Amino acid sequence: MIRTPLRPLARVLRAREVGENPDLIERENRRLRQEAARDQARARAEGRLVVLSLIFVCAFVVLSARMGLLAATEPVAVSPGISEDISSARADILDRHGRVLATNLATHALYAETRRMVAPEQAARELARIFPDIDAERMAARFTDPNRRFIWIRTRLSPEQKQAVRDIGEPGLMFGPREMRVYPNGRMAAHIMGGASFGQQGVRAAEVIGVAGIELFFEDRLRDPQQTDQPLELSIDLTVQATVTEVLEGGKKMLNARGATAVLMDVHTGEVISLVSLPDFDPNNRPAPPTEGEPADSPIFNRAVQGYYELGSVMKTFAVAQALDEGDVRPDTVIDTRGPLTWGRFRIRDFRDYGPELSVKDIMVRSSNIGTARIMREIGAERQQEFLRKLGLLDSMPLELVEAARSRPLLPDRWSDLSVMTISYGHGMSTSPLALAATYSTLVNGGRKVTPTLLKQDQVQAGEQVISEHASDQIRLMLHQVVQEGTASFARIPGYPVGGKTGSADKPNPQGGGYMDEAVLATFASVFPSHAPRYALVVTLDEPTDTTGPEPRRTAGWTAVPVSAEITRRVAPLLGLRPESLSTANASFIQGH
Repeated sequence: MIRTPLRPLARVLRAREVGENPDLIERENRRLRQEAARDQARARAEGRLVVLSLIFVCAFVVLSARMGLLAATEPVAVSPGISEDISSARADILDRHGRVLATNLATHALYAETRRMVAPEQAARELARIFPDIDAERMAARFTDPNRRFIWIRTRLSPEQKQAVRDIGEPGLMFGPREMRVYPNGRMAAHIMGGASFGQQGVRAAEVIGVAGIELFFEDRLRDPQQTDQPLELSIDLTVQATVTEVLEGGKKMLNARGATAVLMDVHTGEVISLVSLPDFDPNNRPAPPTEGEPADSPIFNRAVQGYYELGSVMKTFAVAQALDEGDVRPDTVIDTRGPLTWGRFRIRDFRDYGPELSVKDIMVRSSNIGTARIMREIGAERQQEFLRKLGLLDSMPLELVEAARSRPLLPDRWSDLSVMTISYGHGMSTSPLALAATYSTLVNGGRKVTPTLLKQDQVQAGEQVISEHASDQIRLMLHQVVQEGTASFARIPGYPVGGKTGSADKPNPQGGGYMDEAVLATFASVFPSHAPRYALVVTLDEPTDTTGPEPRRTAGWTAVPVSAEITRRVAPLLGLRPESLSTANASFIQGH
C-alpha cells in the first residue's frame, strides 16, 4: 500500500513560489482520503445486507414449505417412546373348506390431546354416556391435568361409537386408524383360536399379536410380511365344530356336568376335525386368567389339551392291545377274574361279579378291572412303559397349540407292580382327551402311530408301526362288540356301526388325597365306522349325573355314551359317510375277520 503524505512537499514548494497557501493542499488531501474510506465502508455494508437478505429469503422458503406440508397431512400426536413404524398386518385363518375363522377388520382408536380441548368436563360426561364403563369425574380430572398432554381412551371403536364421539364436537378428541382381530364365529372354536390383542401401539397403527391358542403358536407365520396374504388353513370343519358344540353343550346342561370336552380326529391323517371344551368364551373379548379357584373351572382352560385326567376303563384297550400284539393272549384266552384281587393292603374289585373267569374279549366287553390287571401283571412294568411310550402317552401330546406343550401327563413316582395293574384300567396315570383320541386312532388304523394336527393335510402320515395290523383288526372287533354287547350299548346308531370303550373314573380328592365320593369323570372313546374306521371321537364329561331313572347314574354308559352317539349320528352325514344297513356292516366285519 502506497501512503499519500498529508503535505506533499513538491506541491507545497510550488505553492510557495506562486504565493498560494500550502494549508489548502493538506485539507484537500484529507478530504479525498475520507471520501475514499467512506466509499469503501458503504460497499462493505451493502454486501453484508445482500447476504443477510438471501439468508432470510431461504429460511422463509424452507419454513413455508414445511408449514404447507404439515397443513396437508392429518395431525398426529405420538406418545413418548413409541415408534410409528408398526405393522398391523396379520394373515387370515380359515377352516378346511375356506371359511373364515379369524381376520383383520379396519377400525379406529380414540385418544385425546388435552391442549386442544375446549370443554373437557362436557366431553367427559358425553364419553361416559357413550361408554358406560367410563367414570365421568375421573376422566374430567385426567383431561384437566396440566401434566397430561396425551390420553388413550379406547383402543378400538365400532362405527356407531365413532360417530357418537364425532357428534360430541370436541376438537381434542381424535381418532387413529387401527386393524383389530375379529372372530366372526364368536365362541365357535374359541380354544383353538385362543385370541389376539394389541401389542406395541402408536397413534396411526398398533401391532396385533396372538395371546393364546393357534394365534400365538403361529405368531411368526401369521405376521410374516411375505405370507400375510396367504391364509393359514386349519383341519377344522366349521360345520362339524358347530354341531359338536351344540350337542355337547346340550348334554352338559342336561346332565348337570361341571365341564365337557370332545375331540373328533381323522384316524389316518391325525387331522383334528373338531375340538370343543366347555365352558368356553368369545375370543373377541377374551376373559382374564383366573386368580383363584380351580383352573379347570375357568372358561379359558382347554380341557381337551390341558386337562390331564385319570380316564378309567378306556385305558384297558391299551393293555389288551399290547397283550394281543406281543402274543401273550388271544381274544378267546381265558383269564381268572375271581376277586377281589389282593396286592398287599390294596384290593382290586370289579363293578359287579363277572364270575370266576372271562375270555379276553369278554374282559373288554364287560370291562373287568381284575381281568385287565391280571393280563398286565404278566407283562410287567418295563414292557408296559415301553408300549405306552411308543403310543406317546408318557409325554406331552404334540399339537399346534401353546397350551399343549405346557401340559404333561402325571405319572407314578415309582412304577411298582401295583402301578402296573392300576394303570391298566385307568388309575394312577393321567392323560388328556386329545392324547386318547390320537392313541385310539393308532390302534384302529392298522397300528400306525398318529400325530394329531390342526393343519389341513394333503396326504396320510407314515407313522411308526406300533402294533401289527392283525392286532389292530382284533381291537376293532372288540370295540365293536363293546357297543353291541357291553357297556356302550347306547352308542348303537342305525346305519353307522360304532366301536368304543367306556371309562368311569373317580376323581382324585384335591384336599385330603384319595378319591371323591360320587364325583366321576365319564369318558367314551369311540371309532366309526367300526369295520373300517375313519374317525375317532372322544367325549369326556366332568361330574355328570343322569337323573332320568329312580336313582342318579354317573357312569359313562349312561352319560358320555348317549352324548357321543348323538354327535356321531349328526356329524357322520356331514363328514360324507353314507348310512349302511346292519347286514352290510356285519358282512364287512365277517369278511375282515
